[in-house]
This record gives sequence, structure tokens and C-alpha cells, in this order.
Amino acid sequence: MKKLRIAQIAPLVESVPPKKYGGTERVVYYLTEGLVEKGHDVTLFASGDSKTSARLVAPVSQSLRLGRKTRSPIIMNMMTLALVYEEMAGQFDIIHSHLDFHTLPYAARSSTPTVLTMHGRLDTPDYPLILNQYHDTSYVSISDSQRIPAPNINWAGTVYHGYPEELFSYNADPEDYFLYLGRFSEEKRPDQAIMLAKACNIHLKIAAKIDPADKEYFKNRIEPLLDSPLIEYIGEVGDEKKGELLRNARALLNTIDWPEPFGLVMIEAMACGTPVIVRRCGSSPEIITDGLNGFICDSKQDFISAIRNVDRISRLACRQEFEKRFTLRHMTDNYESLYYKIMADSALRRPIERRVMEKGAEIAA
Repeated sequence: MKKLRIAQIAPLVESVPPKKYGGTERVVYYLTEGLVEKGHDVTLFASGDSKTSARLVAPVSQSLRLGRKTRSPIIMNMMTLALVYEEMAGQFDIIHSHLDFHTLPYAARSSTPTVLTMHGRLDTPDYPLILNQYHDTSYVSISDSQRIPAPNINWAGTVYHGYPEELFSYNADPEDYFLYLGRFSEEKRPDQAIMLAKACNIHLKIAAKIDPADKEYFKNRIEPLLDSPLIEYIGEVGDEKKGELLRNARALLNTIDWPEPFGLVMIEAMACGTPVIVRRCGSSPEIITDGLNGFICDSKQDFISAIRNVDRISRLACRQEFEKRFTLRHMTDNYESLYYKIMADSALRRPIERRVMEKGAEIAA
């Protein structure tokens, strides 16, 4: 197959890969590395403190969260899109954007085909309006459940996230604690994880980021719950500490209560052999098979039962499920196939679009 010239456009809030928390940037990093390894000519548009084997074009010197200047992520991302589409689009066979709906007006005017991966939730009232306005864009979902609010747009495919197989170490003999890992926010329900730990008399380690918008939630709803000797609050962690916490945990206690589009932490746990106990919402039933690599819960009693029976889950089966479905090879191969398909479809459309434009010009004359 022809080697492609690919643009990868990452958000600028975090570096690629992120220093700590940052799911989208982590996915962009590994996808870019996987594409370069396959021989493609990849240009990554990301902050200057990013690391990559591709050619790096840096609209800002530092990720916006860590930079000294306060800058608008929306404005800086729009300026990045203007750079890609208005000055450099002709250098690429395909443009892969991870900048959400901001990409749409630029992609609609470009003769270079665009792949737009939707990384966030789509169930807010205005989202379907803007997506349907640009319904011909080639959208990629990260789970089938993510599509539910906007079923009628041009979904080119679903591509699950993936990690290098060697990134997380398998551990068959965990320590005696459960883990909550992610971010403190009401929709992720860390308060329920803490209350479940107390109800079941288990040791719970909490490693989570506090976004500025969630500081009040943390202070009012979480801090008062941290006074138990069963609860160990660690804070936000980097990759090395995260891997250590995941592989040594008896299970990941994932008490999310929102339609999460994917949930990287679930496959990170599986890669370590750690079962996932999760609420039935969003993508969780696509990633977790109840009784195989974790438990899917509908009620408090389900969570309590899962905690008490978690040792019935084979840690080896968790690792094998990761290797079967969620590796970097799977993700890279699936995106590569989509690129070729979208480029072929775009090439077929161009003569038709040209004839329509020429006919319109004749009528106007």
C-alpha cells in the first residue's frame, strides 16, 4: 500500500504525550508513533514540549496548562487549524484532527480529506446540531455507544483506543487494595467509590487529578470523606506511578455515572491483569465483559457483590482480553485502513463535485 503523508492535529492544552493526566494526547502520541513505525510520513501539530518520532510543528512552545502565559485553548486551537488547512493542507494526503467541532468549517473547505475523531461526549443539546450541519465529514467514534446522540452523521468507523503491549506489566499477584484512578468530578462519582470502600471495609487508594472547575466539588463532597484509615489519597500521578498502582491493585473501582465515550483507565487496568468493576453506562459494556475481565454493575448492591467476588476473575484473562482487542497494533491498523478508504471515497467524489460546480457556473453565466 502507498505510504501516506499524514497530519495529526493534537489539542494544545497538554503535551503529547501528557506529563500526567490527558487521555486524548496520550492516544495521539501512540497513534503517531505507530504510524511512523509503519513507514508513513507523519507531521504532528502539538505543543513544543511534546515528544515524537514524527515531524513536530509547534504552534505554542509549551502546553497551555503548564505554560507561563494564560492563553485561550479555543483560540490557539483555531489558529493551529488555520495553519494546517490554509497554509499546509497540500502537503498531506489526509488530515487527522483531534480538535473536535472546531475542525468542521476548515475541513469542509479543504480538498484534502479529513478524519475527525470525536473524543468527548456528544449528548449535550447543541452537539447534534453542529455535527449534522457538517454531516458529510468523516467522523470516527471511539465506541459505538458514543454515536447514540448523533446517529445520522457520516460515521466512517469506530476505532477503540490501544496501547503498546509492553507498556503495562502484567501482575498475577496483587496487593490487598482497590484503586480509584482518574479525575475528581461529579460525573465520575469518586464519592461512591469511597462510600463503597467503607461499606465493604476495603483499602482504597485514590489517585486523581483536580481540575480548577472541580475544586469546589472536591472541597465540599470529597475532602470530608477522606478521614477514614481505609482511604489513602495519593493525588495526581504520572505514568510510572500509575502503572505501579494499577498492576498491584486487586481491582479498579470505576464508579463513573455518565456516558463515557471510552475510558482509557479500563484498558490500562486490563493490561496489568487487573479486573474492572464499573457501572453500566457509556462504553463500559463494550470494553468489559461481565464475569470475564470485570463486573458491570447496575446498583449499589451489584458493586458490593462485585467487590466481594472480584477474586473469581482471572487476571490472566484480563490481560489476554487486552492483547486480543486493545493494543496499539489494533488501533493503528484500524486507522490506517480508514485512511485508505476515506481517501478512495474522496477521490471518487471529486469528479462529481467538479461537474456540479462547472454546471452551476454554466447556469450562472
